[in-house]
Formats: sequence, C-alpha cells, structure tokens
Amino acid sequence: MQQHCSGPGTADGASASGGDRTIGPLRPMPGVIYADTERAAYYLESGAWERQTLGEALRSAAKDAPERTAFVCEQHRISFAELDKRAERLAQGLRALGLQVHDRAMFQMGTTIETAIALFGCFKAGIVPVCSIPQYRELEISKLIELTRPKAYFVQADAGGRFDLVAFASAMADRHDIPHVIVARGAGEPGSHTLESLGEGVEPAASLDTTAEFGCEDVAVFQLSGGSTGVPKLIPRFHAEYQGHVRSWCSRYDMQDGNVGIWALPMLHNAGMMFAIVRTVLYRATTVLLPQWDVAKYFDAIERERVQHAFTIGPHAPAIASYPGVKAHDLSSLRSLFTLIGAEPIERATGVSSMNMFGITEGLVLTGMPASPALVRHGTVGMPCSAYDEVRLLRPGTEDEAHVGEPGELCFRGPSSLRGYYAAPEINAVSFTQDGFFRTGDLMRSAVIDGQLVYAFEGRMRDNINRGGEKFGTEDIEHLLSRHPAIADGKVVAMPDPIYGEKACAFLIPRQGHCLPTVKELGAYLLSHGLAKFKLPERIEASEGFPTTRVGKLDRAQLRAQIAVKVLAESTSAAQPLQGDLP
Repeated sequence: MQQHCSGPGTADGASASGGDRTIGPLRPMPGVIYADTERAAYYLESGAWERQTLGEALRSAAKDAPERTAFVCEQHRISFAELDKRAERLAQGLRALGLQVHDRAMFQMGTTIETAIALFGCFKAGIVPVCSIPQYRELEISKLIELTRPKAYFVQADAGGRFDLVAFASAMADRHDIPHVIVARGAGEPGSHTLESLGEGVEPAASLDTTAEFGCEDVAVFQLSGGSTGVPKLIPRFHAEYQGHVRSWCSRYDMQDGNVGIWALPMLHNAGMMFAIVRTVLYRATTVLLPQWDVAKYFDAIERERVQHAFTIGPHAPAIASYPGVKAHDLSSLRSLFTLIGAEPIERATGVSSMNMFGITEGLVLTGMPASPALVRHGTVGMPCSAYDEVRLLRPGTEDEAHVGEPGELCFRGPSSLRGYYAAPEINAVSFTQDGFFRTGDLMRSAVIDGQLVYAFEGRMRDNINRGGEKFGTEDIEHLLSRHPAIADGKVVAMPDPIYGEKACAFLIPRQGHCLPTVKELGAYLLSHGLAKFKLPERIEASEGFPTTRVGKLDRAQLRAQIAVKVLAESTSAAQPLQGDLP
C-alpha cells in the first residue's frame, strides 16, 4: 500500500492545503524536534521534500527498473528487484522478532551490499538505524546505546580487521540488554541471527502495510555529528527531507536516471548515506562499492563500470591526484569528481572536471558545478544546493552579519537543516541563533564571482592561528599548498611559540618523485601568490598521511598535539645544561 505524509497520531493534527493530507510525523519520537507545520507544508508543496519513505523509494525503483544493477561490490551484483525482495524479507523478519516502529538498531557495518540490505530492511519496517562505524569501541558505543536504547545490533563480521567485531557487539548487547544481534558476512555468537537467514523462508505476498504507522516526515536514521572531540551528538534525519536534500545536491552535477557512481568511503557516514544509498534509489542509479580503499582498484572500477560521478574526501584526494598509473586508465565516462578538498590537483591529474564542496551532517551542502569557472570549483566550496537554503555569515560570537569578503561563522536554515540534536536540550540552547539558524562553528568568507555569491572555507573557529594577535584561518594557505608542484597535499596548524603565542606549521605530503621545499622556498612561493607574510608557515613537517577522526574527518587536534610535543621536546633539550657545567 502507498504511504502518505498523513494519518492519525500527528504532532498537531493540522492539515495542509493538499486535501486530506495531514502535515507532521505519524508517530512523533520523544527527544526529536520536528519542523513546524507551516514550514513542513511549504517544503512538501514546493517539492523541497519528497512525499515518500525510503522504503517506498526502493519499491518504486524496483518497479521502474527491476533488472538494473543497484550495487556492485567485490564482483557481486544485486538488481533493484532482488534488493527490494531481500529488504522486504528482512523487514518482515525483524517484525517477527518483535521489533516495532521507531525501535532503534545500532549499526557497525562497512561499505557492502549487505549494509544496503540491512538499511533498507530497517527503512521498510520503520526501525531507525543508529549509524555508528566499525572503528568505535566501548566508550563510544556505550554512550550511543545509553542515548538511543536500541533493540537490535547489526554488525559485519569482517569489518573490524583483526578486531573481533562480532564478539564485541555480542558483549555490548549482553551488557546493555539489547535482545537481538544480527551478523552479516560471517557467523555469529550463540543466540544471534545472521542477516542471510533472518526472514529465510518468508516469501512475502505483499509488502508490509505501514500506512498508519509511519510516514515521510518521520525519523529515518540517526546520524552522528562530525565533532573532532568527544562522543558525537545524534542528528535525526527524516525520510522526506533526506531525499529532497539528495535531489537538490545531485541536480548540481546534472545527474540523470541510471547514472553510475562510485563510493569508496564508509557507507554509514552521512555522505555515504546520501550518495550511496539515497541517490541510488532516487535516480535508479548503479553504485560501485569499494569496501577497502585502494587507489589502483578505484581507477580500475571507474574504467570497468563506466562510472560517471565520483566522490571522495580529504584522505583519499592526494592518492588520486598523485597516482602514477592514472594515464593508463580510460576515464572517458567520468563526468565529474567532487571532493571536500583537493579538487585542483585531482583535475590536473585526471583531466576530469573536479570541484571542492562543503557538507555538514546537520543539513547543508555547498558546491560548485562542473560548468562553474575554475576559480569557483577550485578556490571556493561553491554555493547552496537548494533554492530554499538560507545562509548567513555572522561575525564570531555575535548575530551581526559579516560583509562580503569578511570572514564569519557559517549559519544556515532550510529544508534539511537540523532543528535540534536528539535529546540534547542544553546543547540545542547554544547551537542556534535567535531566529533558528544553525551555528556551524565553521569560518567562511563570501565573494562574488561572475555575479554569483560563493563561499570559501576558512577553517574551524577553534582551528584558527593567533600569531601575536593576528588571527587567521588556514584554508587559503592549504589551497595554495595544493597547487605547489612538489606538494601532493598540505595541512597547516598552530604550533606553540614563546614570543608570538602561536605560529603556523605546515604538514606536507610530497608528490611522487619530488623533494619538499624548504621553509624559505615555500615562503617565497606563497608570497608570490599574494599570501600575507604573517600567515607564512614557519616550520615544515614531512608526512606520509594525515590522521583522521573516527568519523573520517581530518584530525587537526592530533596534528597540533604532534607538533606541540616536538616543540616542547626541542625546547627542553636546548635548556638542558651541558655535561660538566654548573646547573
């Protein structure tokens, strides 16, 4: 049966102008803040939100393109019809275990077809995945369990490397009274279920009828914030807005029905959910999955599967840009490659139109387009994807808008913007402006290029460097570093200094076959490109790679800690008296 954004049990019982369609979640979840009725009606009527659940979106894709490949992974393929059938069987199996609408399920799974089946099974049954990652251990998982009280725990047996993730999940389930552990790609502990066998023998004559249980405005998943410290906060994402968000994003790249994409990052990240899960069903698209990062396999897959759209993030960008075998691959199918950083060297190496973008799980994507000028694609993160997104740059610590060209804190509201972290009233109280714009803590600078207002990322507010009272971000420095012929990638962080308080230190990855420049040579290069002298890195640390947080983002705090330890050790050594000297 077709579900609607309507039915009994809505938050306020108000009706939109669209006949008998009732606006609001069918089953409001305690601790979740929903869009008000007026805004919800506006977003639905305007098309900014999709009037279907994610389970319905899969069902529709299976009807329209049943034999088309939905996912390719490790030589395995699954069609939309088979994906829908297996997800429906799982959904009914989960209900047979006693799981109900809005019960939560902890996820520790990788980038595999099995993860897609598990997610869509939950979407169809109305069960809410808590999108954790395999790298989390007792501290993080315990906290997430305390917050969400899950009734099921999905775990992938081969996602933990040498770590026994199944035994860990079973132990956590025992400790926290989670009744059901569901194991994919391996055997489980006694009393657990396997993903492959759950629902085995069930041949559903019809899909689950959940019309009166949940709808498109209900919670689809809990995502994790990308905070660099502590346990991430929980971000509810909803069926309607998630799909609308993905459609507005993908339209920037002119994605078409059936386009092929590639995903080589964690599938449970917000970006993975948007690109590899939601995009796949909305566009009846084929998505190539790489469970483990390997740059040669990445290019092999692009050539073999005729990939048209590729997405990557910082840690992979230098490997793509410096891959020596790139010229041996046929990349003629590839229409666009988008990345959080490093678009210019990637485009230089591949010849494919590449653009930097900015995304935040709290509900905003900024990006240029393949046809945008190079200055926009490489020197900025573009502009909002949705016509309904409102973006402001505010002077830090105030609600005063920054002028064009002046750095300010990125704040936004729109169809997919966070209304509040789950069950976190104290955090929510300081996360928004008085008129409901979410405060990101990210510094941006706006500019007008070819008549278009675009944004350049300046860094996190707490990542700024304060050199003797001159405060500056690092994004413009890092952009210039990425253009240096001897540098594959570079990150700049603050290092302690006894006189100035802080100075800039550059961690650099050399391009293959090149030697890194000296501090003096690098300074001359940066000055020649117009960088202010006080921003120049005053130390260089050669690096083979950069540390990342457990949600896959660059760990600047770790880089700062590394250089602080070195500086302290050097200053201590210099202060030690020579042997035989008087103390």
